[in-house]
Amino acid sequence: MRTNIVIDDDLMEKALEVSGCKTKKDVVELALRELIIANSRMDLSDLKGKITFAEGYDYKTLREGR
Repeated sequence: MRTNIVIDDDLMEKALEVSGCKTKKDVVELALRELIIANSRMDLSDLKGKITFAEGYDYKTLREGR
């Protein structure tokens, strides 16, 4: 998809620097991928009350071997 957008020059320069990307297109694609990944993750608080542990499960005993 071809799109024209206005991006702050300083922001793009910093993004090119920290990402190691060679082109502005690569920076934008990387940013979009990262945005999708970050927003697709389930928040752990959403799992509260939805997980049932096996009877006799003791996380403290499991940690002793570390």
